[in-house]
Amino acid sequence: MKPLLLSLAVGLLVGVIYGLLNVRSPAPPYVALLGLLGILLGEQAVAVVKARLAPPPLSAPSDAP
Repeated sequence: MKPLLLSLAVGLLVGVIYGLLNVRSPAPPYVALLGLLGILLGEQAVAVVKARLAPPPLSAPSDAP
């Protein structure tokens, strides 16, 4: 949760600085958000593929008769 709050705080700070300097965001908001969503989905996709390609964990032999 802490990284999320830190990210939000930094984003707000940058937004305030842009507002004070009368500077427009370098990318339209929707384009920037879609780009970030793409990055997030790509990271998650890699994690899912790695998990599926990993060999199954070895289980301890059972001593059941």
